[in-house]
Amino acid sequence: MHPQDLVRDHTVYSCVMGSRAFGLATDDSDTDRRGVFLAPTPLFWRFEKPPTHVDGPADEQFSWELERFCELALRANPNVLECLHSPLVEHVTETGRELLALRDAFLSRQAHDTFARYALGQRKKLDADVRTHGAPRWKHAMHLLRLLMSCRDLLRTGELTIDVGDQREPLLAVKRGEVSWPEVESWMNRLAAEAAEAAPHSPLPAEPDRERIEDFLFRTRRASALEAYADDEVVQGVVRRVAAGQG
Repeated sequence: MHPQDLVRDHTVYSCVMGSRAFGLATDDSDTDRRGVFLAPTPLFWRFEKPPTHVDGPADEQFSWELERFCELALRANPNVLECLHSPLVEHVTETGRELLALRDAFLSRQAHDTFARYALGQRKKLDADVRTHGAPRWKHAMHLLRLLMSCRDLLRTGELTIDVGDQREPLLAVKRGEVSWPEVESWMNRLAAEAAEAAPHSPLPAEPDRERIEDFLFRTRRASALEAYADDEVVQGVVRRVAAGQG
C-alpha cells in the first residue's frame, strides 16, 4: 500500500493547525493540515512495516500513524499535543473520537520540560538571527511567545488551549516587527518564569496515563485485525483466541 493511500483511506482524525488554529491567521496565512491514520494491522505482520508518518497528499499536510502519534503525545511533544486540541477539526471517525476523548490522559507536568526544551531551541535560533542579521525572524518570535503562553496556561489550569484569544493583536504586532527585540526578550523571559513557577503547583498529574492509552491502542489494533479477516471464520477465530490470550 502506498503511504499516501494510508492517509487517504485510513485517516481517523484530521485538523487544521498553525496560525489558523492559533487565532493568528492573516490574509497570507497557509492552511496547515495534520492528521492521524490507522495502518491496518496485517501490514505489521510483514517484514516491511507501515510508515510512522506521511507527507501529503495535499500541500502542507502531514500525518502520523496512530501508534507513533500516541508515543509522541505520551512524551508531551508540543506539536502533537496541540494537534489533539485544535478547534478546527476536519475529519473524525469513531476511533478518532475515542482518541480525542483521551486527550487528558496524555497531559502531565512533563509538558513543562518538553515545552521548555523546545522553546529553548527556538530561542537559540532567534538569538543567532539577531547576532547575524541584527533582528530575529519576527514570525518565529511570535510563535515562540504563543508557545510559552500555552505552556504557562496549561500548567496553571491543567487544560491546553491553543487559540490566543485576546493576545492576537499584541502577538501580530510582534510578527510585524513593531515591538523591539529587548521588549520581546523580556516578554519571553517573563512567560518562561511564570511557567516554571506554576509547574510545582500544577493540577496536572506527574505522568501521563500510559495504561489507558495502551489499552486504547491494543483494542484498536485488535479490531483492525478482526475487520481484515471478517470473511475468514477460521482465521478470525485464531485472531480472537490470540487477542484473548488463549492461543
